[in-house]
Amino acid sequence: MSTNADVLTLAQWLSPSFPVGAFAYSHGVETAIVNGSIATADDLQGWLADVLVHGSGRNDCILLRAAYACADDAALALLNETAFAACACGERILETQLQGDAFARTTAAITGSKDTALCYPVAVGSAAAQARLDLDLTAALYLHAFASNLVSAAVRAVPLGQTEGQKVLAALTPLCERIARDTRHDTLDNLSSTAFLSDIAAMHHETLQPRIFRS
Repeated sequence: MSTNADVLTLAQWLSPSFPVGAFAYSHGVETAIVNGSIATADDLQGWLADVLVHGSGRNDCILLRAAYACADDAALALLNETAFAACACGERILETQLQGDAFARTTAAITGSKDTALCYPVAVGSAAAQARLDLDLTAALYLHAFASNLVSAAVRAVPLGQTEGQKVLAALTPLCERIARDTRHDTLDNLSSTAFLSDIAAMHHETLQPRIFRS
């Protein structure tokens, strides 16, 4: 069962102010904006809903849960390799690797946990297990932070108004909760992505010029 302390810890870890550099990544959204796939708030909501349900959002949730359950460092290392293998392209690897490294380094400094270089969802799941945080809450808030960062990227790049962006995020919030709940019994065998346009956009971003974001 979650507690107020769990909520406050996760609010800190997954806040935009936590130094993982999330603001620098668009997860391919920038490409979709440039090619016209995302031009309105409705476009953005549909795009992000697909990423959450059918793409890396759901995969990250599965990986986070698996990391929470890892019994030892060897299992965690193997899971981390699986997480990298699930990335669609080089920029996706860079995105999850650098954010995960920064997250692990910062949480180690403030909590005394191990500073182990891991991809982002694996790092969050492992840290949550060490801190004995509620797993369902961790998964839901991780997805919400993921969606929030991509909404912020679109607000800056489309551009969209701040209020429009917040309406999109509010509409996606129940979806984050549902995915977190629905992945409770998923295993690594359930890792997959059918968010093909998002994956292709991430690939094209590697050669996109000019560009604002790192992914």
